[in-house]
Amino acid sequence: MSYGLLLLATGWAHAQVPVADFARHAKYRWAEISPSGEYLATTAVVDGKTVLGLVHLASSKGVNLNPRDNDEVTGFDWVAPNRLIYTLGGHYGLGEAPTPTGELFSINGDGSGAATLYGYRAGAPASATHIRRATSDMGYGFLVAASSNEPAFALIGAIPANGPGHAFSFSGAFTEAYRIDLNTGAKQQLLTAPMRGASFLADHGGRIRFAYGIDVDQFAKVFYRGEDGKWETVYDGSKGGARFEPLMFNRTDDSVYARCDGEHGVGGICRWQPKTRQLETIWSARESGSAELIETFDRKDAFAIRTLLGRPAVVLFDKSAPEAQLLVELMKQFPGSDVRFTSGSSDGKKAVFLASGDTDPGTFYLYDAATKKIRPLLARGDWIKPERMATMEPIALKARDGLDLHGYLTRPAGKEQARDLPLVVLPHGGPYGIYDRWGFDPEVQLLASRGYAVLQVNFRGSGGYGLPFQKAGYREWGGKMQDDLTDATRWAVAQHIADRERICIFGTSYGGYAALQGAVKEPDLYRCAIGNAGVYDLRLMYTRGDIPQSEFGENYLKMVLGEDAAELWNRSPIAHLDALKAKVMLIVGGADRRVPPIQAENLHGELAKRKIEHEWLYQRTEGHGFYDEAHTREMYEKVLAFLDRNIGSGYTAVSAK
Repeated sequence: MSYGLLLLATGWAHAQVPVADFARHAKYRWAEISPSGEYLATTAVVDGKTVLGLVHLASSKGVNLNPRDNDEVTGFDWVAPNRLIYTLGGHYGLGEAPTPTGELFSINGDGSGAATLYGYRAGAPASATHIRRATSDMGYGFLVAASSNEPAFALIGAIPANGPGHAFSFSGAFTEAYRIDLNTGAKQQLLTAPMRGASFLADHGGRIRFAYGIDVDQFAKVFYRGEDGKWETVYDGSKGGARFEPLMFNRTDDSVYARCDGEHGVGGICRWQPKTRQLETIWSARESGSAELIETFDRKDAFAIRTLLGRPAVVLFDKSAPEAQLLVELMKQFPGSDVRFTSGSSDGKKAVFLASGDTDPGTFYLYDAATKKIRPLLARGDWIKPERMATMEPIALKARDGLDLHGYLTRPAGKEQARDLPLVVLPHGGPYGIYDRWGFDPEVQLLASRGYAVLQVNFRGSGGYGLPFQKAGYREWGGKMQDDLTDATRWAVAQHIADRERICIFGTSYGGYAALQGAVKEPDLYRCAIGNAGVYDLRLMYTRGDIPQSEFGENYLKMVLGEDAAELWNRSPIAHLDALKAKVMLIVGGADRRVPPIQAENLHGELAKRKIEHEWLYQRTEGHGFYDEAHTREMYEKVLAFLDRNIGSGYTAVSAK
């Protein structure tokens, strides 16, 4: 062994980033400044639990709100100059990850004035009958809008449900809207939506104008409520027409920004005119229509569009807006980063933004217009060193039937030009409407840090590329959706990115299904397959788990899977184990309600019957995907050991099938 090789062999382990660093939760999930500009609110992870952090910016003094009953904070919104609404997730024996309680709480920026507004724990004995107070409700509450005219009130929506810990069904009941007192929780019902599980959109005057969503029949519907208070159907997906989803009113309330199909049918942002019922295209995508509006700091208008696929980019449609000019300057100061505003004070004098990237979990910064200075506030993962991470490269290829496919390729740091690398194909979950995007992904970085190239493909059925692309994946589990992954894998081999003898496929949820289905459908392509929380018998989708427990869920399964039992069995990995050549690892959460453990247990049993050796990792308290840091670290260590034996440094050509 040469001296150089000796240094490499002895120094590599020391140079590796610890597995635990990739298993850690982000230290800060989100941060926003109050409309007054005085306070900062954050969702911060303390001792593995998400709490609400409140900081007075001028003094840097703050408090952490640690929820009761071992709950965790799941989100928040500022609804008044110095008051916010927040939501909780609880632990009800349903896994390590918190389950939404459906409750709404409010608190001041200094930590005072805490109140339970909505939910099963709301309400208190009244000392006098004329005093209106919060009442206990079994349902899922959500913020619709703050009230600029009445700072002590807000608009909320609520979907009745069966109680705490229940799997709230967005289709089981008609959504109700309330005007609620932010201090007492006293509420006044305003209206009921004309469809089940609807979302609401209000104008800036505090009037609810839209109810919209996916109806029980699986078609999108949009209803508009005019001055007479009557609901009018303005879009019904079952009848065709120009599709749109309302996003927000403009400053003068005379038009509505909406997500639409765009000129190329892939996606776009439009304006919808209530008076004329016409759509006007603002921006239209050519390949990927995944985008979001960027609001002005006072939340009364929008000035730009942020596109999400490929590398994030910004399209300015109001270049004169002060926020637009500031964003351009910030992007110049953080080249190569994804710079996005999280919030701003109503007067525009202060703003909080997040700068992040594919190699950087990101840092929240404060911009002060008075001093024109930028101050770092909170690093989401300061233990991650961007210079040691791997870059994420957008890719494009064609499927065998000519369909354009997009995705990402991540090669190990320092091996960006290397050829014939061991490859891990990483299909995303969902699968419909979900998509891989550019940004820091701890699982991708973990694999790349150990020398693996990582391939992510937005196969047909994924979101972000238009409704026709998504619908092209319906009833294609194990069919064309799987072929897209196969074609992308073969593309990586043809491009000499991957060593054809050292390829593994690893996924979670639908990705777990795709991993095992890839192994039985393409037995000579993948040397190993790792299924995490995967579906392995499609027939069980109709009888097990939380999806078939509602009419909405049943109709969804009929639409995307079909009802032919023989076809479902034929497209199930468990039905084709005789074709299996790849080494297999199964990861299971015992408290998984979406994909119950029986899916993996049955496959585990069938593999054992055939005396097929396989790895088995079962965590009783985990749900649909591991959440606990210690459990995640153990899983990552076992996954890396499994990969090493099959396609990593432990691989030998002699042992290959």
